[in-house]
Amino acid sequence: MKKVIALVAALTLSMGMFAGCGSSEPASSASSSAAASSEAVSSEAASSEASSSEAAAAVSGVVNTDGSTSMESVVKALAEAFMAENPDVTVNYSGTGSGTGIESATAGTCDIGLSSRALKEDETAAGAVSNVVALDGVAVIVNPANTVEDLTVEQIAQIFKGEITNWSQLGGADLEIAVYGREAGSGTRGAFEEIVGVEDACKLTNEYSSTGDVIGNVASNENAIGYASLSAVGDTVKAVKVGGIECSEATIKDGTYAIQRPFVMVTKDGAALSDAAQAFLDFAMSPDAAEIIAAAGAVSANA
Repeated sequence: MKKVIALVAALTLSMGMFAGCGSSEPASSASSSAAASSEAVSSEAASSEASSSEAAAAVSGVVNTDGSTSMESVVKALAEAFMAENPDVTVNYSGTGSGTGIESATAGTCDIGLSSRALKEDETAAGAVSNVVALDGVAVIVNPANTVEDLTVEQIAQIFKGEITNWSQLGGADLEIAVYGREAGSGTRGAFEEIVGVEDACKLTNEYSSTGDVIGNVASNENAIGYASLSAVGDTVKAVKVGGIECSEATIKDGTYAIQRPFVMVTKDGAALSDAAQAFLDFAMSPDAAEIIAAAGAVSANA
């Protein structure tokens, strides 16, 4: 009898152990399957995210910009930074003047036009769209040897209209003033003449086709006066104060410097840009471009 009881107990124990082992194995398998499934989902999500990121970064092509010579420093700085991040994109710059740049944008012969003045009503009516990238001061420049340091807007207007003709009338040397300016169609000329109030009334000694030419000729003539984008002014000429206010990034930003204008990237209404051109425009208009624009001598309009 004792042997029977012992045998039954042994069988019972064996069955219990067998049952325990049986329930443990499926649980382990289920856990492994769930982990594998989770890893697969995570892998797919990571792969999808990587593919999206690669697709977003895969911008390529050529972007042609055309227009304002005053915007050269800003546009080239933006282009250099953008191309460093997008090595498959080439951004070209052509300095033909604001008027030509606006016409090229609306005619579709360039991707982005460049204007260093606000668009006119007839230009917007023709489909030109204004994208203000930066603000720029138009500096009134003289030769570094000139002792005149400060002029009012009224005095500047009188000089450019031929009403003041000698520097001695302004406290300077007894020298006849040589008045230099830009050619018709220049955005810098248009902005300067509109703000100073001398449209269609300027009496220029010479006019030039680029900002660099104006600066170079003022630098080589002690009698000369001209105007140029602050972003282009170096140490070869001197920017006089206007109404006691220096032309600087700070005074342009706070609005105290009187002679300032917008830097505009021009697109055509209803015409889609290429992916590369749209990406470059978005970059130029973003807060990320503010430091690049400032280093080029202008003030970001979108910081």
